[in-house]
Amino acid sequence: TCWMRLPTFRVIGDLLKDRFDGASHVAVSNSGHHRNNNAHSNRPPKLNSISGNSIHSKRDNRRKHKYGFQLKPFNPEHKPPGMKDLVYYEMSPGFCEKNTKLGIQGTHGRVCNETSAGMDGCDLMCCGRGYHKQDVVVVERCNCIFHW
Repeated sequence: TCWMRLPTFRVIGDLLKDRFDGASHVAVSNSGHHRNNNAHSNRPPKLNSISGNSIHSKRDNRRKHKYGFQLKPFNPEHKPPGMKDLVYYEMSPGFCEKNTKLGIQGTHGRVCNETSAGMDGCDLMCCGRGYHKQDVVVVERCNCIFHW
């Protein structure tokens, strides 16, 4: 018997991260025109041996125009996004500065790890503002025994 099996969570996460890193900033056009309404409208039309009124062309046409709007790159020098590309039309808000309207606490006053390159690292968490370094000496009882 054959079993359908999902990839591991790590594989899915890596694929999503790759798409996120390569996401395209797009401008949405609600023109309402369905004739040239696809993400690749600046490409020359494909020549197809199937006639224009066949069931295949209608199905392909419906798939291309499913949502009735056009995704174009925000920067006209970039290529249009593909069917499986991750896109965004608004920039994410900054999380470095406090914004009570959006519920963002900011990163001022948070403790960071100077030696970490991760999310808790000072370079990333402090958003390039710099940070104050504080050395702390901790004295604890160790219940040690000194032998002569």
